[in-house]
Amino acid sequence: MQMKHVTGMFRIIHALLAFFFASAAVMLIVIAVGSGWHAFVGTHDQAAAQAIIEAVGLLAAAVVALQIAETIVEEEIVRDADISGPTRVRRFLSRFFVVVIVALGIEGLVATFKALHDSPEQSLYAASIIAATGVLLAAWGCFVYLNRVAEELEPQAMADAKSEDERLK
Repeated sequence: MQMKHVTGMFRIIHALLAFFFASAAVMLIVIAVGSGWHAFVGTHDQAAAQAIIEAVGLLAAAVVALQIAETIVEEEIVRDADISGPTRVRRFLSRFFVVVIVALGIEGLVATFKALHDSPEQSLYAASIIAATGVLLAAWGCFVYLNRVAEELEPQAMADAKSEDERLK
């Protein structure tokens, strides 16, 4: 089997994965809108506030799924990128980490509100999500800082990535 066929097969698999992530995002949005609407038209009490907060958490998860789908499409299908260079790795991981960190931060807030109002024994769970989010943010910052040094060793890789961005616009 030629390498061209294997590469084509991987592109099809990546397209399917992107479709599944996008489909999951749409379902999460539908569920979030439904639960948010029920809270909006119902009584305006603590339960409604909790339902809205949980809907926001679902929307954050939908954003993560959509961002992953978009990243797969752009990096693996449209660009057909080889992420072996430091610039590509940094850009790929940064796109992913931004969304994951924001979603985890929102989930930590949702868990905090839930623990405060419904079950205080879940406070440790909420605190661990927020702490893990902070650790991820710090690790990402270290990665970007250390990767910048590697990028300076390969200025052509950065120029190639920037020219690719211009072509896609």
